[in-house]
Amino acid sequence: IDERWVVIEGSPAFFAVTKKLHTLLHGVRPDGAELSDAERREYERALAPNAEALLEEVRPGDVAILHDPQTAGLAPTLREHGVRVVWRSHIGVDEPNAIVREAWSFLRPFVAGADALIFSRQAYVWEGLERARVAIIPPCIDPFAPKNRDMDGDEIDSILERAALPNAPRMVLQVSRWDRLKDPAGVLRGFADHIAGRVEACLVLAGPAVTSVEDDPEEPKVIEEVTSRWRSLPAPVRDRIVIAQLPMEDVERNALMVNALQRKAEVVVQKSLAEGFGLTVAEAMWKGKPVVASRVGGIEDQIEHGRSGILVDDPADLSEFGDAVVGLLDDPARAQGLGRAAKRRVASLFIPPCHLVAQGRLLAGLAR
Repeated sequence: IDERWVVIEGSPAFFAVTKKLHTLLHGVRPDGAELSDAERREYERALAPNAEALLEEVRPGDVAILHDPQTAGLAPTLREHGVRVVWRSHIGVDEPNAIVREAWSFLRPFVAGADALIFSRQAYVWEGLERARVAIIPPCIDPFAPKNRDMDGDEIDSILERAALPNAPRMVLQVSRWDRLKDPAGVLRGFADHIAGRVEACLVLAGPAVTSVEDDPEEPKVIEEVTSRWRSLPAPVRDRIVIAQLPMEDVERNALMVNALQRKAEVVVQKSLAEGFGLTVAEAMWKGKPVVASRVGGIEDQIEHGRSGILVDDPADLSEFGDAVVGLLDDPARAQGLGRAAKRRVASLFIPPCHLVAQGRLLAGLAR
């Protein structure tokens, strides 16, 4: 099968619009303003040359799978030229509000005519779409990719040492983009106020180097907020927290650093305020790590509370979050049992065979 990945390009103004759409789809209005006609024009203007470039790569009858709001505007042009279009949304909320529906209204005209629409959960399916075209297919991870392949202890230590990353025992780790919806500042506060004084452990907040992320203009602001909170902590607590910006120039090297950090961690956390599907949750579970995560969105489908991880009912309840982490650090046998169950769950639901079967059926239907 001839398949390839294509990455769209855009101006800072375009990425500001798509970041706003991303946040609106989670039910949060980032700037207090509704989507404007000027933002729609910028969105369409930026995608026009991307559509033209993509048409040089495909021919009538080919299938293009478009991912998330940034690509939705490509769908009409591709369909006009005979390309079968599948649009996939990885994000959503269980209980949409007026803000979410505003984003739907902006994007729906672009994707409503797609040949198929994929959502990660049934609850995320938008109103006003033809249900016969909708498929529910959770994402998956690749166990053999650099981010997930097996590593022995020597390799883990070597990677962390070369990258000047923490290699301490009793590590609590969150890996995520510097996004307010991932709540890195909340993780820092939860560790400082409800974990550091109860157990000997360190916290690592790891994410991409902000200079390497062009499509998220908010990342520098978020990491500055996190760093400012870190500076305000008492020295004994501050010294046990590391904020790590991982270089992205070499994608494989970045993936190996994430892999090594996740394998070194004693507990992995994902205290998201909203989450379509937690890829870092699945990655940590695959590595047999106990995960403490918010009971939001797709994470609820990934973790069975008390069996393959711990779910915190209220992401804003830092005391509950701290209790869950400390409980695992204080009970290694329980933590290891949850980790083993977590790996079995990912192996049964969230690796390529499961995903490919579902997607293969969808594509076979389009070919008929």
